[in-house]
Amino acid sequence: MDYSREELMNAVSAQMPGKRWEHTLGVMETAVILAERFGADPVKADLASILHDVAKYWPIEKLRQALIDSGANQELLRHDKQLWHAEVGALVAEQDYGITDLEVLNAIRYHTSGRVEMSLLDKVVCLADYIEPGRDFPDVNNIRDLANHSLEEALIAGLDTTISFLLSRRQIIYPLTVLARNDLIKQMEANS
Repeated sequence: MDYSREELMNAVSAQMPGKRWEHTLGVMETAVILAERFGADPVKADLASILHDVAKYWPIEKLRQALIDSGANQELLRHDKQLWHAEVGALVAEQDYGITDLEVLNAIRYHTSGRVEMSLLDKVVCLADYIEPGRDFPDVNNIRDLANHSLEEALIAGLDTTISFLLSRRQIIYPLTVLARNDLIKQMEANS
């Protein structure tokens, strides 16, 4: 089924509280700005941003069942439930909203964890999720400043913040997040 942008926004906003929709609007705006700044496709950035949290407010059991039924990344089931909505969101984007663009689906899929060899669109959506105007956490302004000149530096700082937060709470860190961070550092070193 083909959805217009407006129909898609209405369908997605109906699945979340107003405050989360405000966050989504902020991610959309920020992702388009970052896409234009760093050379990604702003239309794809907007589309991935609209859908990035589509499954965020599903009940945990529904998320679990969607992961099991899909045969998708079963490793996620052994990690924090906060990661599940990204994988399920990509599945929903494809199955329910007819999104077939793998680049858009991957940007949704990896917006919480990152991954090794992130695409430009992956980086844009992931970073936009960190720094949209409604975000307020220690170091967010530094990450926003870094985003003015380096997508990779800003993302590394964002991932560092997540990892530090999890360490401070003695929580398990999803290995893909560490690998994504390390890969970004290697990219920075290769380009220096």
